[in-house]
Amino acid sequence: MLIVQKYGGSSLADAECIKRVAKRITDSFSKGNQLVVVLSAQGDTTDDLYAKARELSDNARRRELDMLVTTGEQQSVALMAIAIHKLGFPAISLTAAQVGIHATSTYGDARIKNIETSRLASELDRNNIVLVAGFQGLNRFGDVTALGRGASDTTAVALAAILDADLCEIYTDVDGVYTADPRVVKGARKINSISYDEMLELASQGAQVLHTRSVEMAKRYRVKLVVRSSMTEEEGTLIKEEVGKGVEKLYVSGVAVDDKIARIAVLGIGDYPGVAHQVFSLLAKKKISVDIILQAIGRNSINDICFTVRKDDLQMAVDLLEEHKDSIGFDMLSYDDQIAKLSIIGAGMASNYGVAATVFEALYDCGVNINMISTSEIKISVLIDKKLANKAMEAVHDKFLNFYKDGN
Repeated sequence: MLIVQKYGGSSLADAECIKRVAKRITDSFSKGNQLVVVLSAQGDTTDDLYAKARELSDNARRRELDMLVTTGEQQSVALMAIAIHKLGFPAISLTAAQVGIHATSTYGDARIKNIETSRLASELDRNNIVLVAGFQGLNRFGDVTALGRGASDTTAVALAAILDADLCEIYTDVDGVYTADPRVVKGARKINSISYDEMLELASQGAQVLHTRSVEMAKRYRVKLVVRSSMTEEEGTLIKEEVGKGVEKLYVSGVAVDDKIARIAVLGIGDYPGVAHQVFSLLAKKKISVDIILQAIGRNSINDICFTVRKDDLQMAVDLLEEHKDSIGFDMLSYDDQIAKLSIIGAGMASNYGVAATVFEALYDCGVNINMISTSEIKISVLIDKKLANKAMEAVHDKFLNFYKDGN
């Protein structure tokens, strides 16, 4: 079998962790598998590197930040190669540039465009365990670009897709995907299998198990994807096209919270064709993603538009809109970065009545007010006070607990 594995930073935190992962990798290799292994930076290395940059400047250029922070992954693959060699097995460490992982030029949040396979194929033919630095790509200028926080998952799935791997294993510090964050919700339960669509919603709504783009890519190329713990031999969670029989009785697959968002309100804006386009095209040109959008219709053809952005993009979005205040024609802006988005995800929600009412009842019972609401066929999202997010997640999860009892 050709297996692509990915190990996160917490699994590589120190020398003992690296030795343990090296043993796991070589055990799999000894079973006759070909292995391509993607590694993240050790522990808090990426955060530490960003902190070093901030010691010098609060406004460092993104190109230089990418040059800096991607060194963490390069350290990881080199150290892992050393550990595997010590165990008497063949391995080679490669950066994205050496592999030929070509990406866009959006520093800090690049997208993979294509991957060359010749170097990977030749190293596998030499019977090497191939260790690839995650999180990074090479743009058309020959510069290294970061793929975004958590994007080593995406590197792994992309490699699995291009190599037509038999399996892609994502190793992390939890033993699978849970119905809620087990560090917050004591009653959270591991899900044995979950659909691509449900996992994509969980990932995009704040569940930190998988990078959102990795799930999108796994779905697009039908990559067999498993989330497992690097600390145990537990089976983990299988992400696939459809889940097994009996899942129809599961209304909700999981509850997730995203507290890294902010809400912006454009107040007193004219009610005429094209005004929304003016607002959101400005943000799109600066690659600022918008999530929940609500337009409130007022009197005298004056409206308010509220929407959410990533907290990291808040200041840029506010500055951009203020700069174009006159051309857009609004009275004022307000914003709030002390909010969180609580989302309830489940493929059975569309065909079962009362799910929304149950969510709102749970929030009412625990005294949590709702600021905005967004829905889709398999998701209900609400904006709430950040300080109450964990309390709300536990309350909603407990309300739906009877739907989880049989597992899937």
